[in-house]
Amino acid sequence: MATGGNAIRGTRVGAGPMGEQDHGYHADRVSISYWDALGNETVRHFAAGIPEDEIPETIDSPHSGLPAGRDQKNPPAIAKNEPYKTHLAYVKERRTEEEAETLLDDALQQLRDRRGQ
Repeated sequence: MATGGNAIRGTRVGAGPMGEQDHGYHADRVSISYWDALGNETVRHFAAGIPEDEIPETIDSPHSGLPAGRDQKNPPAIAKNEPYKTHLAYVKERRTEEEAETLLDDALQQLRDRRGQ
C-alpha cells in the first residue's frame, strides 16, 4: 500500500533537489565555549576574522541566567542581588532629614496659600 503524501510539502518553490548542499555561502567562524557557576556550557559562534578584543569575556547563560565566562575552571561569581528599594528609600538616600522637613514645610505652605488659609 503506497502512502499518499505530498513530496514537496515543507520546501520552498525553486529550492532545488532535496539535500542540495550548495545553498548559500557559509562564512568561516570560531566557536567559543562559556561556562557558568553551575557547570553549564554554552557555545557561541563568531566570525573568524573578528579581533579577539571584540569577543566578550562573559555572557549571560541561557540555561541558568547566571554570568558565564570563558575559563571553565574559574567561572564568574554569581552577582550579588540588591534588595528591592521603595521610592521612599531612594528619596531618603538623596535628602537629609533637615532638607525633607524644609521641603515638606514649603509644600504645605503652598497648599495653604492656594486654599486661602
